[in-house]
Amino acid sequence: MTSSWLLIKNGNVIDGTGAPLSANTSVLVKDQQIYDVGPHVGRDAVPHGEALDEIDAAGKTVMPGLIDAHCHMTYGESRTEEEIDLYTSPELRTLKAAWNAQKVLRAGVTGISQPGGSYYIGVGLREAIRDGIVVGPRMTSAGRYISTSNSLTDWYPDSVGVPEGSIGVLANTLPDMVSEIRHQVKNGVDLIKLADSPMGEHQAFTTDEMKALADLAHQLGRQITIHARGSAEVDAAVQAGIDWIMHGNVMTDATIEHLAQSGIPLVPTLLLLANVADWGGLVGTPGPLHDGMARMLDKTAETLHRAHDAGVKFALGTDSGFSVTLYGEWHARELELLMTYAGLSPLEAIQAGTQHGALMLNLDGKVGVIAKGMLADIIVVNGDPVKDIRVLQDKRRIETVVKDGRRVVFDEEAVDRRWPHDRGQAYSVTDLTYELVYGEPAEPAEVGAGEPSTTYGSDAKDLVADVKRREKAARQG
Repeated sequence: MTSSWLLIKNGNVIDGTGAPLSANTSVLVKDQQIYDVGPHVGRDAVPHGEALDEIDAAGKTVMPGLIDAHCHMTYGESRTEEEIDLYTSPELRTLKAAWNAQKVLRAGVTGISQPGGSYYIGVGLREAIRDGIVVGPRMTSAGRYISTSNSLTDWYPDSVGVPEGSIGVLANTLPDMVSEIRHQVKNGVDLIKLADSPMGEHQAFTTDEMKALADLAHQLGRQITIHARGSAEVDAAVQAGIDWIMHGNVMTDATIEHLAQSGIPLVPTLLLLANVADWGGLVGTPGPLHDGMARMLDKTAETLHRAHDAGVKFALGTDSGFSVTLYGEWHARELELLMTYAGLSPLEAIQAGTQHGALMLNLDGKVGVIAKGMLADIIVVNGDPVKDIRVLQDKRRIETVVKDGRRVVFDEEAVDRRWPHDRGQAYSVTDLTYELVYGEPAEPAEVGAGEPSTTYGSDAKDLVADVKRREKAARQG
């Protein structure tokens, strides 16, 4: 049986390990794996008569495809939490997720991990991509987030409960949490996702609960991650042996030291905060949410710079799937944000977005690096991301995407089309008052006015109040 060969010649190779760029270097791929790399590599290594596809990358950058460790394919580019949880049938959500997968791959993201989503759509999408039925990045998936009543995803009043279509499932006791993990593993998940408090205002799982759940996941051959924005829950997650941690916005020096010593990767997932803070006004983001996320971003920068100085390992994650983090649009911006808000160099940011994401694909040491024997997930970029990391954000500069050793051909018209979930019945993003129409605008109320006082120890309390107001307004609307 003959092999298929691909030669990407004369490019400037960034290998994904943090090493400097290697100029005028060729990459030879045999079937799904990289066969050889170097200035000496050419077509003479290909047996006579076997098919060879050649790409001339002279003057261009050749690097591993990006790995997005925080990509929610079931969110459907929703504008509200209700759109994510309540509207659109499971069948249509599945079709839309499959449609959107090609957009992610077109952006040069050749691997994703979905840390939670509705139903078991992620598991089905993973299999369809693996079998070649759907065009998309290689993928791992969790099931629904496991949440308590004090965590993310238990949004609605108790009279409503947690809908079946919610991205989370409520489990307030350890036996319930254990039972949910067993069911999720039975249904084919790659990883378990825990959801701690929304903005780090408190620790929603006990440390003992985290430890028991991590031990069970590992016993069953699965990895486990957690949404953890505050210092207490990050420190508890480190003690519990969670495999990687999402966010870590506010951490003490002691927590950062424990995280660095553990070697557990942190996926800051700055994109959602930054897109809202920088451009939310362009799309009608409510003022309190915009301002709260901007404040959280500033606090995060101080924390992440200390974490970087301490040697914490970072990985790329974007929270793609919201209307402000569209599929295929902003994945590579996270690299720029890691440089700005955590102090990474361009090569460190690229390493975070390639080599360090392999763990989340269950392929640590097998993908994310341009080296002999690695899986051939490669992109060819018209530009130099070491000099300007933003070139990776322009899809027109991602000239070639190679996945599993084969270049991918896209329907460019299809990848530009938007197909969101069913929209909520919103009438406005603010109130139409008499004063707004005929008189002087009313003085803005103080942040937190009318809200009960809080005793949160976390620096995230301002944003928590903003989010609570937003949720209350959504329920009343």
